[in-house]
Amino acid sequence: MDVDVRPRSVIPGRQRWDVKPVLGRPRTAEGLAAALRRVPGITQAQASPITGGVLVRHDARVSAADVDRIVRRAVALVMAGPAGASRPGPPRSAPEAAPRVDRGLVVRPVLAVGGGVAAGIALIRGSALSKQLVALGGVATATAAVLRKAWQRTAGEARELAGPGTARHPLSEIVGPHRKRLYRAAALSVGCQISEVALGTFLGWTGLVLIKGQAAPLVSLGLTTASAQLWGLAGLVAAACAAVAGLSYASNLQWRRLGQDIEHDWRGRTYGHVQHLELRHLEGERTTRVAGALTDDVGQLGAFFATSANDLLQLGASLAILVPAFLLLAPQIAWIAFLPIPVIAWLSFHYQDKVTADYSVSAEDRARLHSQLVNTLEAGATVKSFCTEDYEAERIDRLSETAQESRGQTDRSTIRHGEVVRAFTTTSMAGTLLMGGRAVLNGSLRFEVFSPLIGLPQTVMLRMSRLGGIVDQYQRTLASYDRVQRLHALPVEADGTGGPLDTGKVQGEVVLKDVTFAYPGRPPALDNLSLTIPAGQVTALVGATGSGKTTIAKLLMRFQDAESGTVLLDGRDVCDLQRRDLRDAIGFVAQDPFLFDGTIADNIRYGSFQASEAAVVEAATMAEAHTFVATLPDGYDTLIGERGAALSGGQRQRIALARAILKDSPVVILDEATSAVDNETEAAIQRTLRTFAADRTMLVIAHRLSTVRHADLIYVMDKGGVVAEQGTHDELLARHGLYASLWQLQAGELAA
Repeated sequence: MDVDVRPRSVIPGRQRWDVKPVLGRPRTAEGLAAALRRVPGITQAQASPITGGVLVRHDARVSAADVDRIVRRAVALVMAGPAGASRPGPPRSAPEAAPRVDRGLVVRPVLAVGGGVAAGIALIRGSALSKQLVALGGVATATAAVLRKAWQRTAGEARELAGPGTARHPLSEIVGPHRKRLYRAAALSVGCQISEVALGTFLGWTGLVLIKGQAAPLVSLGLTTASAQLWGLAGLVAAACAAVAGLSYASNLQWRRLGQDIEHDWRGRTYGHVQHLELRHLEGERTTRVAGALTDDVGQLGAFFATSANDLLQLGASLAILVPAFLLLAPQIAWIAFLPIPVIAWLSFHYQDKVTADYSVSAEDRARLHSQLVNTLEAGATVKSFCTEDYEAERIDRLSETAQESRGQTDRSTIRHGEVVRAFTTTSMAGTLLMGGRAVLNGSLRFEVFSPLIGLPQTVMLRMSRLGGIVDQYQRTLASYDRVQRLHALPVEADGTGGPLDTGKVQGEVVLKDVTFAYPGRPPALDNLSLTIPAGQVTALVGATGSGKTTIAKLLMRFQDAESGTVLLDGRDVCDLQRRDLRDAIGFVAQDPFLFDGTIADNIRYGSFQASEAAVVEAATMAEAHTFVATLPDGYDTLIGERGAALSGGQRQRIALARAILKDSPVVILDEATSAVDNETEAAIQRTLRTFAADRTMLVIAHRLSTVRHADLIYVMDKGGVVAEQGTHDELLARHGLYASLWQLQAGELAA
């Protein structure tokens, strides 16, 4: 059975999957999670019908490939039917234990039966008020049941994200040091709700004065005439309006500032952590995923507190004020006033479950459309050369039509939900007027009490309609928090414990002793390698792709650490040195140099920010970059775009080389630094580098042998990370070995 299942991330011990069949299907999600948990080796499994995501944790004995098969088989069995859901693998064995009776299984039915009997007696033999209170209890029970079910769906994930032994909720961890601002924002929101209730009460009293000629509560204040009461109420309404406006502004501002502070704090801490990650971990994460955590996920942490947390607090404050008010002042109509609350709460959660799946489909359709638009625009030359303009236009039209249809489905669901909530709210208001009016007419409820309470429950109903969205944002926030925490869990680079390294005194001798290194899941890139790079000389590394040349440079820079053996700089183990000192002593030019979005001068000066303009020009001249820079309209102030897009490959390499020259380190590593320049420019750069290399150690990694023919020492690397040959250019040619064969292939010259 083919199912739409694909892995989202795979790291040791944990995998995340996108499983479309569980979208909008809570029972399927629960069945899949339960099925996975029964498989030996799977320590934890969670499936979300909201996002379609599945989290699987497993022990080290289960390989990633095994988890792949287990997940796909479990999804297929769950989708095939209930019988299959229980058989993805044998049940996990557990030690025999004495049966334990869950007290809740006994207590809850007893309470339910007892409560039902008491309610039945009250309905049969009780007074009208007792019947109304029983009805109100039923409304409260139904509301509690809906909210409890929604909470159970999110509480498990919150506990998992908080971690074992952690008492604090993830939201408390997210707020961090900003609790004082949270308390201020909460206090202002509660004050705003009290002001809104007061405003509604004053408006009700105004109607009471107009209808009956006076409002009894105002008489005790000395306002006995209708005119005096209207003027007094005008002042109270004005004051309440000002209070609502001021408190609403202040509370919203505080919540937004809280969200911004949280976002800024988490982005700063997370980005600072990412900057100090070990390179092997940073390379193991997709750049887009890291960027997404730093932008979208961190933004979600702040957005929840800026909006949803405020909405939730306002809803809670409204209920906390209105429910006691109705119970104290008008208990006989409280049940009808709040009757729609459990229905609206259920509709909100149900709507959110349903519309989330629609939104996922719509978002995927829009993403597919956007991706195709970008790809087609970037491939403009290819499209035109194959005369496929009409074909591409038709393809975009089909994708746009699909996106339009899916968006229309979400729009219909949203509008339908809003209208249903409005209908229930209107019905509640009509019922409140009817039941309250009858109570006023038969004398069981005073009109002075009933009048101010008429419209207040509707504000709660309208806020209840956002409950599903609040829960959705809560779940998204937990998921974002998890992704951000995964970045924080990656280890940072460990510094050496040795003393400081004085860059000015570095001679530059590099020695590798019995070094072995392998990238995860690959054969060794270096196998018991030993070699010496003499101080103050030019040493070259040449050889086939994958022979470990760049790996040697990474070990020297401590981008990676050797599994065994030592790398020495002037006799000191580089693992004992402070990374900042070590890297400050080494200039590095990569094969594919990275240039930042800025000016040419900014890129040359990067890392040497205090360098003068004259020093920048001198470094560019030595790198053979000054000639082309001088021809540009803005010279060194020319903006080069992202990754130096406005420059050619050779120009980018010369700018990067100028940056290394300006750094003026005692050790310089050039990793294919002249591979993208023409032969004439390369010859000029080589002449410059011979001058620049005086009294410094230079390690040149190259495929083009003409680049290294004048090196003092050449190491010829072979596959498996071993040294096949070493010597000068002439010595290696005279041996008629591997180097001589490579020279003949590239230069077309036979070795003498």
